[in-house]
Amino acid sequence: MLNAKTISVVVIILALCGFSFYLNKDAFKSNDIQISSRVSPWLMERRGARRSGNAPGNPVTFGFDTYHRFTSIKVVAVSDIETNKYPHKLWELDSTSNSVPTMTFIYGARIGGMKPAVKGGNAEPLEPGVMYRLLVKTSDKRQAQHDFSTTKRDQ
Repeated sequence: MLNAKTISVVVIILALCGFSFYLNKDAFKSNDIQISSRVSPWLMERRGARRSGNAPGNPVTFGFDTYHRFTSIKVVAVSDIETNKYPHKLWELDSTSNSVPTMTFIYGARIGGMKPAVKGGNAEPLEPGVMYRLLVKTSDKRQAQHDFSTTKRDQ
């Protein structure tokens, strides 16, 4: 019933299907969260002298590839991660129920639907030249991290 021609056609079709899956394998995995950061000295005026008057570093703004509902946001010093099992969190927010979809935020700012993990906890000032790591988790169970630093604030 099966002749050599039929078998060779089936093998070629299976090979082409396998090659197609190989070329499109990225379509089957979850998308990575892309994070960017930028030092934003012009935001000092908007933040007000009360909140940032003694901060040695300029504000840092984070941007994402698309809107995300965050369940956790943390910032820690990279050197602290390398030396401690439980690094000190300079800023930590957790989702109270359902966070607002967010595409950008400023270090230490409020984010809708999120509260400090420790009641009354505020973001600690960032030191210029120190490498920090932003760690985020989203409502769809994705995680990402991004290393950044800030620059010295002009007085």
